Formats: sequence, C-alpha cells, structure tokens
Amino acid sequence: MGRLLKAHGLKGAIKLELYTDSPNERFVPGAVLKLQVPETSPWFGKTVTVTELRWYNLAPVIFLEGVDDRNAAESLIKAILLIDTDAAELPPEEDAWYDHQLVGLKVVRDGVVVGKVVRVEHFPAHDLLAVKTETGEVLVPFVKAIVPAVDIEAQTVTVTPPAGLFEEIADDEPEEVSADKEPVAQVEG
Repeated sequence: MGRLLKAHGLKGAIKLELYTDSPNERFVPGAVLKLQVPETSPWFGKTVTVTELRWYNLAPVIFLEGVDDRNAAESLIKAILLIDTDAAELPPEEDAWYDHQLVGLKVVRDGVVVGKVVRVEHFPAHDLLAVKTETGEVLVPFVKAIVPAVDIEAQTVTVTPPAGLFEEIADDEPEEVSADKEPVAQVEG
C-alpha cells in the first residue's frame, strides 16, 4: 500500500510514498496495516492503525495510533505498509492489477515467451515491469501502447515493445567515401 519515508513535524506524522491508486479509501481512520520491517526492528511482527491521512503540498502524510512523537515516527522510516487481501481479488478499476498478481507472469512477444515479470517499479509518470530475460533484466514501461494485454488466467503479459527495448540495435556502418565521388564542401561559419 505504501512506504513510510520520513518523519513530518514533531507529533508523529510520517510522509508516505503511495503504492495504491486509492489512498483515501485504503488509509481511512481505523484501517489496520501490517508492517514489513527488518527482524531487528522493534516493530517486527506488529501492525499499526491509521488515525488520519492528510495532504501537505500534494504529498500524503499519515498519522498512526501510538506514534505520538518524532522519535516514534523515525523508528518506522522505510517500513512497508501491507494489507491482507484475497490474492485473486482484482482492483475495482478496469485494466488494473495488484503487484503480486503481475509478478511471475510470463512475458510474451510475438507469440514467444521472452521473460518473466520479477517486480513492479512505481514511478510518478507510470509503472515499470521488471522483466527477467535470458540476457538480463529489462524495465518495460507499463503503458497500454507497450503492454496491450494482461491475462491473469493464462498467466501472461503481452508486450509490443519498441525496437531496442529487448535487444540491441545494430549501428549502421558509415558510408565510405569512394575516390570517384566528390567530397561535400564544408561551410565555415
């Protein structure tokens, strides 16, 4: 659902990086969130309860029950916020999927499997699918023009990438100047 970035102010507020398209529905007061933190963290194995989500300069800031000062907020920095959902449940929007539903899908190009989705990267402009191929990892923009179809039942993602995304483009050899051709005049300016 999101990642806690840094403490905001002195009263326990924390800036939030969103991984959900519906923060106002997910981060409602009373929502219980699981924490993904290192085993050495005092928060390991615990949950947190949302008390409020506010927006400051278009950036989300979350308040959590029991996190009442800056020190408590700083102890949660870099924590990932998770919720329990049915793994098969799709988001309510059309052509939308949760990350866990995309990871592991075969990536198909022109009817041939070229790799497998290993993770989804979230960026402001659009998401990227990290695809593991035989030659390495390729970041594929997750936009309709390049990823026209996702079939959860068939476990495939169809891609129509531009030239050079999955393979190197050969450089064109420069034309050799033959002795019978006149050289092009150079203009000084």
